Amino acid sequence: MPDREKPAYIEFRVGDDADEFGIIDSQYAPEGMRPGPGGAILYWHVDDIEKALSRLKALGATEHDPLTKRGETGFVTVSVLDPFGNILGIMYNPHFVELH
Repeated sequence: MPDREKPAYIEFRVGDDADEFGIIDSQYAPEGMRPGPGGAILYWHVDDIEKALSRLKALGATEHDPLTKRGETGFVTVSVLDPFGNILGIMYNPHFVELH
């Protein structure tokens, strides 16, 4: 995405469940994110992203990158900072729901 000549996002599918490893162009990084090591955000699929986000906030996390709809397929992401300053990304991806 958006095209082969200038990709913004590249994904690799790994393993029996076709787990996704994605690399996103830094131009789409959350505002204020510093370049270099530590700039990667690992996203975990959850079945209910709003419920998972609420639980993370209840446990002390603060929103890092807001809940964002990615395209028209139902793919949604959000990231938080845990109480120790680590970034945790969660996503809802219809692809994973179809697999199970």
